[in-house]
Amino acid sequence: MRPSLAVKLGAASLLILSGCVLLAQQPPANGSGAFATGQYRNLFVEAGHSQAEVTKKVNAVFQQLFYGDARTQAVYYPAGINANGALAYIYDTGNRDVRSEGMSYGMMIAVQLNKKTEFDAMWNWARTYMYHDSPTNPAYGFFSWSMKTNSTPNDEISAPDGEEYFTTALYFASDRWGNGPGIYNYRAEADRLLTNMEHRDWIAGRTRNGTKTVGAIFDLERHMVRLTPDKKNCDHTDPSYHLPAFYELWAKWGPKADRSFWEQTAATSRDFFQRIANPRTGLTPDFAEFDGTPWAAAWNRPSTNFMFDAWRTAMNWSVDWAWWAKDPRECHLSNRLQAFFASQGMTNYVNQYTLDGKPLSTPSTAHSPGLVAINAVAGLAATQPLAHDFVEELWNTPVPAGQWRYYDGLLYFMGLLHCSGEFRIWPPQTNVPSPSS
Repeated sequence: MRPSLAVKLGAASLLILSGCVLLAQQPPANGSGAFATGQYRNLFVEAGHSQAEVTKKVNAVFQQLFYGDARTQAVYYPAGINANGALAYIYDTGNRDVRSEGMSYGMMIAVQLNKKTEFDAMWNWARTYMYHDSPTNPAYGFFSWSMKTNSTPNDEISAPDGEEYFTTALYFASDRWGNGPGIYNYRAEADRLLTNMEHRDWIAGRTRNGTKTVGAIFDLERHMVRLTPDKKNCDHTDPSYHLPAFYELWAKWGPKADRSFWEQTAATSRDFFQRIANPRTGLTPDFAEFDGTPWAAAWNRPSTNFMFDAWRTAMNWSVDWAWWAKDPRECHLSNRLQAFFASQGMTNYVNQYTLDGKPLSTPSTAHSPGLVAINAVAGLAATQPLAHDFVEELWNTPVPAGQWRYYDGLLYFMGLLHCSGEFRIWPPQTNVPSPSS
């Protein structure tokens, strides 16, 4: 099916798809999301599956990706112990490295599932080997985005989505389990990282990849996350790094002096989604200028297209709606995106497109579980019955295995948690223990 007409009727929209008319009511922007209500939708139960079935599936995915066959299933690998305790890393089995992205995703999954042992082991590895604690290092206060498993950096400069997920996972850990000593004082670690992301000064110096000048992860004037804090390419952004659902939490829980900055940054990202999403397909590019113009990086000319980073952008706006319900335009974005993918064939759409919808990969090799999961998560904001089809497609998709299980697997797992209502906000508690030192 291909969208042929969209007609706005007051508070509703008609989506006409090859003769099928779907009435999409525009929800009110009343702030009645999960943060306010404590209620998280379970899209699988809404689609007819039992809670017992959902719980069984979530547990099975954790078992496979964390403790399955190390050669073909797992992405979580124990890595010994040090003075802080056990160590473990999430391994990119396709590119053969450890990435801040994967480590932070793994920690987020662990805190959502109450897996403190695994959370602490991953945090210990990241804090021990990826974090830069020398004030003379250009990457001071941040994490190398890519490492070898022997703890040698491939690139010492950060990829901002790692720091964003680390920060929020640490706040959730503090709120769910309380704070401990040293690196396990989760809240202090989150506060420090959050402050650095906004305020860290420029530092010039040598890195493994040459002399770099590196600054803060967020652009203070534009209230936007940067593609990189490396000065050479800091005046660009990655749409999938925009996480207004997290920024709203930082505006409530982060250092008090910076809370208004994070509140404005959340609003800026919501406006940015509207500029960056194609008006017909809802597709977004991998990289962009701050004004929303797609940007072709010198090292990645196809980054003006909908590719692997861009998959995640729809998850970001959909979760923002589910948690905060502040911007109903996000619902229209999900409706538009799902209508486009339905038009491509529910079970065989590909994983890369131009923004106006021309396929860049082939169905036989490129119907990716990670994208299937993200398109299901879009159902948290979508207002049309079509959304249930995407949820069912995720339900019927096997857990990723084999060489490329890392990215597909982590997005699949986070998508599963979002769609099952198990990816939750963990607010500060008054009865959690204080740090012992």
